[in-house]
Amino acid sequence: MVNVAILGFGVVGSGTAEVLSENLALIEARIHKKLNIKYILDLRDFPDSPFSHLVTHDFNDILNDPEISIVVEFMGGEQPATEYMIRALRAGKTVVTANKVAVALNWHR
Repeated sequence: MVNVAILGFGVVGSGTAEVLSENLALIEARIHKKLNIKYILDLRDFPDSPFSHLVTHDFNDILNDPEISIVVEFMGGEQPATEYMIRALRAGKTVVTANKVAVALNWHR
């Protein structure tokens, strides 16, 4: 089982959750493992979303969960995205991001 946490549930984060869910069988067939979105980190609640039960407001829920192997960052900007990505990497989790600001300003860390 590959457990994923999504950081940020705006347009890109929510779209990614939707695409992963809609294509779950195909993705699992290609990776030969079960895939599960376990957490979505955001400041807001999304009561009308089919993913509302996955929302957490505390990054430590993700960081301290040994079952989370991949953290996908869609928050944008430098902070707190950079802090969360560095902490996740130090905890041994794989981090995926397209956040050029965070990478450009903190690549040396």
